[in-house]
Amino acid sequence: MARPDKAAAVAELTDKFRSSNAAVLTEYRGLTVAQLKTLRRSLGENAQYAVVKNTLTKIAANEAGITTLDDQFNGPTAVAFITGDPVESAKGLRDFAKDNPNLVIKGGVLDGKALSADEIKKLADLESREVLLSKLAGAFKGKQSQAASVFQALPSKLVRTVDALRAKQDEQGGAE
Repeated sequence: MARPDKAAAVAELTDKFRSSNAAVLTEYRGLTVAQLKTLRRSLGENAQYAVVKNTLTKIAANEAGITTLDDQFNGPTAVAFITGDPVESAKGLRDFAKDNPNLVIKGGVLDGKALSADEIKKLADLESREVLLSKLAGAFKGKQSQAASVFQALPSKLVRTVDALRAKQDEQGGAE
């Protein structure tokens, strides 16, 4: 029979897995409490970094429908539950791991799809969602401007063509 405190911990972790866009598993062996505090700050406002028990977290992940992480629950494990932009948090993890080699990114899950440690590092190399959206909006605006100038050119070209035809008819009419 499961103890009530463990059942509550599993339920809480299951909720975190379900409500998160992404979750990244890390090994934190050798990091001090002060370094962990710095890491939590570097992840941004949309991420929670929690040191977890492997057995309980594995059960919670399975209850949330995530079975791809089962082999990564070994050694001291902490999970970054990301509810906002996963790129920002991935950058925070990558940058912190560069300065603190004791932090090892094991892998994770993004929108139900398993990610390896290398894929998380590639995710960190992407630009943020806001930057990508602004570039996309700029591209659309440029295409709209081109389309507008094409649409404006058509009537004015038609008017010039009609005027040229009229002038030609006037010349031919006056020559006869």
